[in-house]
Amino acid sequence: MTASAKTATFEDVCRALQDPETYPHPVGAIRRIDTHISAVFLTGSWVYKIKKPVDFGFLDFSTLESRRHFCEEEVRLNQRLSRGVYEGVARICRDEETGRTTLDGPGETVEYAVKMVQLPENAGLKAQILENRASRSTMQRLGQKLADFYRSAPHGPQIDRFGGLDTVTFNMEENFRQTEPFAGLILERESWELIRSVSRSFVKHHKELFERRIASERIRDGHGDLRSDHVYFFRGLQIIDCIEFNERFRYGDAASDLAFLLMDLDHLGALEHGLEALHAYAVAADDPDVYRLIDFYACYRAMVRLKVACLEWEELEDPELGGKNGGRRKSLEDQVRGFLTQACTYAVQFSRPTLWVACGLPASGKSTLARRLAEYLEADILRSDQVRTELAIPEGSPSQPGVLRFEEGKYRPEFRRLVYGELLNRAQDRLRQGRPVVLDATFASRKWRDEALRLAADLDANCIFVECRASDETLKERLREREIRPGLSDARVQHFDAFKQHFEALTEVPEMLHLEFFTEGDFEAAFTDLLARSYRSRCLQVRSRMEDLSPNSPASS
Repeated sequence: MTASAKTATFEDVCRALQDPETYPHPVGAIRRIDTHISAVFLTGSWVYKIKKPVDFGFLDFSTLESRRHFCEEEVRLNQRLSRGVYEGVARICRDEETGRTTLDGPGETVEYAVKMVQLPENAGLKAQILENRASRSTMQRLGQKLADFYRSAPHGPQIDRFGGLDTVTFNMEENFRQTEPFAGLILERESWELIRSVSRSFVKHHKELFERRIASERIRDGHGDLRSDHVYFFRGLQIIDCIEFNERFRYGDAASDLAFLLMDLDHLGALEHGLEALHAYAVAADDPDVYRLIDFYACYRAMVRLKVACLEWEELEDPELGGKNGGRRKSLEDQVRGFLTQACTYAVQFSRPTLWVACGLPASGKSTLARRLAEYLEADILRSDQVRTELAIPEGSPSQPGVLRFEEGKYRPEFRRLVYGELLNRAQDRLRQGRPVVLDATFASRKWRDEALRLAADLDANCIFVECRASDETLKERLREREIRPGLSDARVQHFDAFKQHFEALTEVPEMLHLEFFTEGDFEAAFTDLLARSYRSRCLQVRSRMEDLSPNSPASS
């Protein structure tokens, strides 16, 4: 380091950057914004960001050379998701002869600054959200851009390990270790323990899911700090301020980055906007598995924000504090409660079991959907045709020749009651173990749908009816194919009119719990769309339940 660099302190540099004469261009009113690791100077057209000479372990800006390196890294990495924003790295120079400090001027380099275009505050996503200006198409553009970004972002064995179970578990447990001293102090202990317990259970029981994310190349060199106040709509879509100082905080599953954005938007009361961006990403990236992980990572991200607020609160803790610091302490306590509520909400969302009912007319595609759901969820599938066959064997029904007439033999009403009763009993066993279950049956009668709803409510589980639909022509054609390739079901085209006449519309099922699934187009595209709608349904069910249990809780916001 030069003699000038040694004698120019951080505050000397900051004072110089607050002087309009330092800049080689016209400036307006200079505004300084500090974080714990940097100082930012807004000049009107340009922004200059310098790094504080600190070493926190997870980052080291203690030397001029390290600050230069990380300024260059900040520019390089952020140019991936922005265009025409990051100009480069400016040298802050001090001329010993004149005593002047200038940017890229004569003299010795005493500091480095990231130079970037000053983006209009009202162009930020956060401002648009708060002012109700963010549109559906805006969020879709964001989700699609992120899908393109992760598709081209670096990946490989060195990066993959950051999405592996060992690293994910280490990061998760680090949060709990660092927040445990605050449990029972400013953190409600029961909620904190619930979050820890279900998070540990999730990683324990989803090893294959994490391995699949690595195998499908979803672990990338991402953003690391994807929040609404880092997204701008100015001369295109600009995403700024990624993590440059620690690869561990930037490498990871794309789902973790997206969860940060979803959590942040949810914190602003804009859950629907977050869901729109998430859906657009899932479709563009062909990544339906993101819905399996989003709540776990959103919970983790909320705990990170909670931890930061707790640590700052601890620094201010003093019963004698008043005025500005006292107000800050109260603000941090409010933040902690808010993030704890969010983390708890996501924890309930990924731990609460769901009763999935794939229903509809015969040949509507419900068995195909049920199999795909069970595979996706790693859940048990219970089929009415299978249960019916098992229960009918003692009665000799299968030995009856030919195709049965409507509501005869093992399809007679009294036997149907036995089948549905057994189907729901088996579902009850799975739900009591905290496991999701998929039912494959017509559920043509309202009374059996009422029983399914009642079962879910009694066991405090989610319930989603997915009604499979297809045109009459398609249904009849599929029923005719069963003459050639018969299966467990005895439904045939001659039964069609009777089935349709006796099928009671699902008008009693709440709209939030009733999703239609059309089975005549692109199945996988329709399936990803179904996952988006079902995720929204489960979010709303959990939040409604938590609101019932705690009317004053902000969890439903």
